[in-house]
Amino acid sequence: MTAIRRRFELSLLPECFAIARLMPDAPVPSWAAQSSFFSVTRSADELSVVTMTRNIPEGVQKQANWRALRVRGSFALSEIGVLSALAAPLADAKISLFVISTFDTDYLLVSSESLPAAVAALEKAGHKVQDAELDS
Repeated sequence: MTAIRRRFELSLLPECFAIARLMPDAPVPSWAAQSSFFSVTRSADELSVVTMTRNIPEGVQKQANWRALRVRGSFALSEIGVLSALAAPLADAKISLFVISTFDTDYLLVSSESLPAAVAALEKAGHKVQDAELDS
């Protein structure tokens, strides 16, 4: 039986983000939360922070120039295939992806340089990406 892929609407957040890596026992830095969108994840190996690039001080290990696409609306945590419907077209287009999931939705981060190709791949797969920056 063939699975029917859901189509999603996504919107581009206007900011440029970076992903920072700190030591696993580092305190959560105050600059991490100085953004309308941020994520902090601690594991036994690291403390990862996603926030606006301009918030991260010099000397902190980071990868900059990421853009975030927010899946519009919300869906149940038990829903199957949400991430695969979005990640598969990007993988097929050879586009790297960093995902942040929240209780309500997912955020797909792609490098700024691959953003146009990512949007094209998502739209080719039937998803809709909305943003005035992309429409111009």
